[in-house]
Order: sequence, then structure tokens, then C-alpha cells
Amino acid sequence: MAGKPKLHYCNERGRMESIRWLLAGAGVEFEEKFLETSEDLEKLRNDGYLLFQQVPMVEIDGMKLVQTRAILNYIAAKYNLHGKDMKERALIDMYSEGIADLYEMILLLPLCPPDQKGAKMTQIKEKTTNRYFPAFEKVLKSHGQDYLVGNRLSKADIHLVELIYAVEEIDPSLLANFPLLKALKTRISNLPTVKKFLQPGGQRKAPLDEKALEQVRKIFKI
Repeated sequence: MAGKPKLHYCNERGRMESIRWLLAGAGVEFEEKFLETSEDLEKLRNDGYLLFQQVPMVEIDGMKLVQTRAILNYIAAKYNLHGKDMKERALIDMYSEGIADLYEMILLLPLCPPDQKGAKMTQIKEKTTNRYFPAFEKVLKSHGQDYLVGNRLSKADIHLVELIYAVEEIDPSLLANFPLLKALKTRISNLPTVKKFLQPGGQRKAPLDEKALEQVRKIFKI
């Protein structure tokens, strides 16, 4: 029997968090090996574990996978979260890419210079309420089903709920006018493994604070 997937990253959200969310949504337990110093990262590089010299890296099924989207797609395919045919897969990928566009803005917010942070926050709020959330609300309304594609759970649903949580940390009111997204958030959050993931002491990581940001800068030398 194969062991649990092992995730190699620092003890922060970053580019690993979507992978953690997807594994939780798939009902898969995983282990984590945290990078604590730049030397930890250098060791992975020197041992030949990082094809492109960077993390995230996930050990799964005898492979050492890198590149976030490749890892997400493998997990989605392995656990039947990537649609039943090519058309469904195309929709799931299209929705996931749109989610990633907004998520990337939120992900990079802590690295934004202080004098630009207010403008960037305004831009995130505007794109959330005028572009991305209306689009996904419209998709759910168009077919009246519980999930975005094929009336069954896919990686797009899990990515979207992760995004909703991240947006609510910026401003909880941004979700107010999107009842179907609220319902999707509740539905996904109540999956047993996601519920466990979200609980205090679970494997979901906290937002990046100044102390954590400083450690991240040291590990990745940024």
C-alpha cells in the first residue's frame, strides 16, 4: 500500500496551500516536511529532488513532483476531480485558471510595497465583486446544480472555496451578494476531511504575518 503524499514547503500557505486544500477535498491524508532554513531548501536541490530548483515539491506514487499546476492536475486526475470527459475537463481547467488569476493577486499581496498595498487591495476587491464572483455565481445559477461542472465535486469547486475563504479574510462583506457561492462554501466546508482541515490545529495554514514573512524571505532569499 502506497504511503501518504509528503509535501515539502515552508509552514506557510504560499504555493502549497492549494495542494493542501485539494488533497483535503479529495479525502486524502498527507504528511508535511517543512523547510525552516535556506539550507533545508539547498539540501533538496543538492539531492536532486527539485527538477527546476524550486518548491512546492510533493512525493506521491514514487514520484517527486514539482510545479504547482502539474501537482494539482495529477491529484485531480488520480482522485476523479477532473471531470468525466474532455469537455468537462476543459471547463474545470478554465474555471480553475480564472480562480488562480485572482488568487495570485491575494497571494502576492504581502510582498507588495506598503505604499502600493491600498491600491492593490482596492483592485482585488473590485475584481472580486465585479468580475470573478459574478462569473461563478452565474455558472452555478445557469444549471442549478450543486457543483460547477457535471453536478459532482471537482478541483474547480475546491479551488473556488479556498479563494472564497481568502477573500473573506480581506473583507467578509464581499461574499454578501452571492448566495450560491455561500452555499458552495458551506457544502465543501462540511466534507469531513475539509472540516478537519479547517479546524484549529488542522493543516490549513494561517495568513502570512510579518514574522512569518521575514522567515519566508530568509528561506527563499527574497
